[in-house]
Amino acid sequence: MAVNFNKAEFVLSAVRPEGFVRDGLPQLAFAGRSNVGKSSVINRLVGRKNFARVGASPGKTTQINYFCIDQQLYLVDLPGYGYAKVSKAERERWGRLMEAYFASGLITWGVMIVDARHKPTADDVTMVRWFQDTGCPLIVAANKLDKLKKSEIEPNLLRIRETLSLGEETPVVPFSAEKGDGREELHRLLEQAVGGTD
Repeated sequence: MAVNFNKAEFVLSAVRPEGFVRDGLPQLAFAGRSNVGKSSVINRLVGRKNFARVGASPGKTTQINYFCIDQQLYLVDLPGYGYAKVSKAERERWGRLMEAYFASGLITWGVMIVDARHKPTADDVTMVRWFQDTGCPLIVAANKLDKLKKSEIEPNLLRIRETLSLGEETPVVPFSAEKGDGREELHRLLEQAVGGTD
């Protein structure tokens, strides 16, 4: 059965582990650096401009936000990381929240957003390890594709795959939240992830 990604609704924001949703629906956890355009990727996936809030300044997602898609799955928007202007106490609080979520066994698939223009950071490498340690499969979306020349795309995707030490089984999807490139492929992979369709 196909998933209608346009049927999306915000469910809740969890600020502590007691708030995590545990109703058995698949949870696709979206992670990425604070300025990588994670909210824009989610907005493009669900076909709405301001669905996941796009912060004027990076690092605005400080909770774990749950969006229910077509009553079939959750897109789980994790706090952005790697942004220096946040207090140490706040970063530690986010860290504890993220660790609790990753340890909860609730993640079905990970969706990692990276910047297609740049080599992934040490924080990106750490986040991929967190996903790998849970044993859940991973999809990597290389956002900001529209900022690359055609000749840069393949070498940059290869650099992302090598830097993050990704196996062949992990798809790296070239994506543009701005233009919509990669949206259909990401939809297809997410549907497969929850057993929605072949």
